[in-house]
Amino acid sequence: MLVGFATLALLCLGLAWIALPRWLHQLECRAGTDWGARGLNRIDGLIRLFCRRYHRLRADTVPLPSHGGAIVVANHVSGLDPLLLIASSRRPLRFIIAREQYQRLGLHWLFRWGGCIPVDRAARPERALRDALRALRSGEVVALFPHGGIHLDHEPHRKLKGGVAALARLTGCPVVPLRIEGVRGQGFVVAALWLRSRARLRAFPLLQCEAGEEHAFLHRLAGQIEGHWQRQHRGRPPQGTHAS
Repeated sequence: MLVGFATLALLCLGLAWIALPRWLHQLECRAGTDWGARGLNRIDGLIRLFCRRYHRLRADTVPLPSHGGAIVVANHVSGLDPLLLIASSRRPLRFIIAREQYQRLGLHWLFRWGGCIPVDRAARPERALRDALRALRSGEVVALFPHGGIHLDHEPHRKLKGGVAALARLTGCPVVPLRIEGVRGQGFVVAALWLRSRARLRAFPLLQCEAGEEHAFLHRLAGQIEGHWQRQHRGRPPQGTHAS
């Protein structure tokens, strides 16, 4: 019996080894953007497959400019959110994430490889701001969650962090507001990945932040990503976006 199980295991491993190159090629074909490395493109394809098939993601066309710096912002409801943004974007995203997450055991190599920008809120947060400014000025897309952590619609209002306004004002880069809905595992980090959702990503027209208009900019941005616009307009999609 043990010989039979061993033979079966070896056969399965052999078939998997034979199929692996074809599977990896399929992942590369599913990638929606070029990250500059074959391994990252394969991960991109896997993320898109996972979000669209397992989490049934429906996303508006994200109005990213074809080139040049841009800032993607969204509400933050779970650990699934970054994957939903990647799966909906046609350009690579450089996420600003908390340093404790950036240094998480087993994932640090991936965050570093993907160009994530760690921010230490307790000491020298200005370093992350400088890194983000450098990335934007070099034409990259920076993504962040301006609530500073997971924040659900029913929770007490939390002001948006002013970093997004500073980045937009100092670089002149457009801000792309997105709203995440339909995540079943809201409030969870790891569990949200496995609780199957009917995820929805709503996109809003680009915003600009001029000097002296930071408060108005943040107020308008909060109204979009927190769903105030949707409640006022009874769920109709904003003009200028199209379902993909």
